[in-house]
Amino acid sequence: MTDTAVQQISALVIEDDAAIRHMLSVALQDTEFKLFEAATGRAGLENVTKRQPEVILLDLGLPDQDGLGIVKSLRTWSRVPIIIISAEGDEFRKVEALEAGADDYVTKPFGVNELLARMRVAWRRTKESGVAQDQPILRFGDVEVDQVGRTVTKAGLNIHLSPIEFRLLTMLASHAGRVVTHRQILNEVWGSEYADEAQYLRVYVGYLRKKLEDDPSRPSLILTEPRIGYRLQADPSRS
Repeated sequence: MTDTAVQQISALVIEDDAAIRHMLSVALQDTEFKLFEAATGRAGLENVTKRQPEVILLDLGLPDQDGLGIVKSLRTWSRVPIIIISAEGDEFRKVEALEAGADDYVTKPFGVNELLARMRVAWRRTKESGVAQDQPILRFGDVEVDQVGRTVTKAGLNIHLSPIEFRLLTMLASHAGRVVTHRQILNEVWGSEYADEAQYLRVYVGYLRKKLEDDPSRPSLILTEPRIGYRLQADPSRS
């Protein structure tokens, strides 16, 4: 076993075909990768939260959901390398997966040596980029945000957020402790065509405050920086 094998890079394969999972488990046994398995999309996302893998191998044709949905969900909070392993080899499908946020695409049947090389390149690229792997759970005082399950609780009680409210909260969380301008928020949450629609932002910040602040009239979590933007006051603690 090589020195790199000691690193034990965690890898997760999300694949419903038991034969392929077994083949990968055997093939990666004497490499630097430690493989975990999931047979459904739901189990895969649960394993991402639990195992926090450093590389993901993902089949698009899962029994409970489209793999593209998993890519899009993960990319809302994580930069973990995702390599698609799929029998769907047409160009449109490949472009669709890569544009959704996948790092690479390998068509079945594939050679193990080729797959290993692609896994190593994807893992190394992420490490060399200096991008830290985000954690799925964010906490701000008694507010907890599960970015995988897309749920929010306050003092243990579920808080319903609309998709826009959730995107706004996680966007502010990604810049916790720093002022984010109105234009920055509008571009990222609504899109560039809404960059001058500050009224949208004021309305939705108000919605978030009503749901998350102890006293919305005296906010302590989402603070206003007059004529500039907003700042999420608490630095998040991450599980």
